[in-house]
Amino acid sequence: MTTPSGDPTDHEHWRRPADLEPGQPAPRPAAPAAPETPGYQGPPPTTPATTGWRPPTVVNPMAPRQLPSQDQDSIDADERGARTLTYGIAMVGGAVLVIVICLLCSRVLF
Repeated sequence: MTTPSGDPTDHEHWRRPADLEPGQPAPRPAAPAAPETPGYQGPPPTTPATTGWRPPTVVNPMAPRQLPSQDQDSIDADERGARTLTYGIAMVGGAVLVIVICLLCSRVLF
């Protein structure tokens, strides 16, 4: 919304029309007439492709190659070793935490 240019203290554009008495409601503007639009006519007509049409083929891809086989015993052994290492680190961290808590509790008591 833009405001009229000119004197910024001029509030003439906010005043009621002169033909309205105070306390009388402002008349409502007439509803604009709805433009007559035709109903939906559907999509435009298209021409079907020719019978043998196909997109051009540039290069046929190669068949996928065979993946190497996996050594399941080696994978299981590696997982067991990783689990052992994780449990060992967790036990050492838990022991250090218990020792620190015991030291803090002993300082509070004495």
